[in-house]
Amino acid sequence: MQVTVNRKNIKFRPDASRVIARFLYTGEERALNTIRSVLNMTGNSASKALNPILRDFSWRHRNISHIFEKHYNKISHLLKLLDVDRDSLDISQKTLIGSYFTMEYSIESAAFFNPSIVEHPDQSETGTGEKRVILSFRATGEGHISSIVFRTGVLDKNNNLSVEPVGKMLEEAKHIKKHIYDKASFKQKLEEMKDFQNLIPSDLILNNLNDKFSYGELRDCIKDARKSLHLAADKEILFNQIIWLARSHYELDFSLDTNISERVIFPVSANEQNGIEDARFVKFTEDNGEIIYYATYTAYDGTTILPKMLDTRDFYHFKVLPLHGEIAQNKGMALFPRKVNGKYAMLCRLDGFNNYIAYSDNINIWREAKLLQQPKFPWEFIQIGNGGSPIETPEGWLVITHGVGPMREYTLGASLFDLDNPEKEIGRLTSPLLVPNAEEREGYVPNVVYSCGSMIHNDELIMPYAMSDYASTYATFNLKELLNVLKNSK
Repeated sequence: MQVTVNRKNIKFRPDASRVIARFLYTGEERALNTIRSVLNMTGNSASKALNPILRDFSWRHRNISHIFEKHYNKISHLLKLLDVDRDSLDISQKTLIGSYFTMEYSIESAAFFNPSIVEHPDQSETGTGEKRVILSFRATGEGHISSIVFRTGVLDKNNNLSVEPVGKMLEEAKHIKKHIYDKASFKQKLEEMKDFQNLIPSDLILNNLNDKFSYGELRDCIKDARKSLHLAADKEILFNQIIWLARSHYELDFSLDTNISERVIFPVSANEQNGIEDARFVKFTEDNGEIIYYATYTAYDGTTILPKMLDTRDFYHFKVLPLHGEIAQNKGMALFPRKVNGKYAMLCRLDGFNNYIAYSDNINIWREAKLLQQPKFPWEFIQIGNGGSPIETPEGWLVITHGVGPMREYTLGASLFDLDNPEKEIGRLTSPLLVPNAEEREGYVPNVVYSCGSMIHNDELIMPYAMSDYASTYATFNLKELLNVLKNSK
């Protein structure tokens, strides 16, 4: 039996006009030449040169002069090489220099895809049967660098989405805070990393730190250790692993005067410099009833991937941490929306072919997993994976899946699992829930529909999805019909 698909006519498409101002640095020699040229300007030439820059870009960025000053501060140490006193520069010179070390980056010029949806923490001023929601997207720009962006809207009683106005003054986080580390847990996480057992003991470095330490203190200890130890090349791996782990932790704060559609979670740490991919947001309910929004995502540095997790309560402040353990090695981890039998539960993919399930007492450490699903039908013979976090229903855990079949076509399916024992499959669709139609087949990667998270509202499944890795839309499904088909599919 086929489940009825109700495709909606809203499309979320890439918008090249959505830009952020990024720091630009192409090497010391060119930087010195640029600074020298500005300093050689006579009279009020610097101020005159700055005026049209401010005029042309102040309407594109909130407080562009502050951005210029921030970028000037990043290279101001080079003034020493020119025998120039920093205090001798006036504000126009500093701001003008900063403008030369700034570039616009169009965050979604290439693609706007792989969405998830969650209930907004603010449900004020919504009517009967309405629900305010937050949609997250993977935005991709030049060089295929991906970031996380958001849209908000209100679902009405018929689950038609009214998208709220989209802000144009995009911003990265105002404050990026490095983590304060706990020595005991930091050492434990190091020991979980591959090949660590063959390296020199971490105590040689960590013993010189307090029980709580900062990134700067850790960096200084490593610097001292390098001087005092004569290490073979393979022992350098330890230092690299420690720094890599430390840089994986950070916190983000966005200004309170930003619209959520203006907040961009752009790569910060070295292990995600080539992209933040496929965030799977979920509204998580703690045992005490507290609500936290988690998102698992994949960090990509151009060579390797790292599963990471962020959490937020208000979408202004975010904490970012890596996921650790033997099974935190692949893409597509999706957290259950509550603990199951007293443990955190996660869907994951260890081998690139099958669906697995894992449990943990610690939300950041995942050690063991059990096989949950294997490809069964022709449309998923190449691969089966999740399409976001499981959704709790009275009949069981509803899991949206993605399958890869002939011609590398990605389709979306669904399965139902027992609430008390989510390893027990109640039912599984024998045919896809959603297949790319004629319009959805064309895009950056043809023949793909893909989702990173759905929700239930007004007795319907609300499923946002990407169309061929280019743009996004959403569809709805009658929940009762879907569950009935699943329960009778075996």
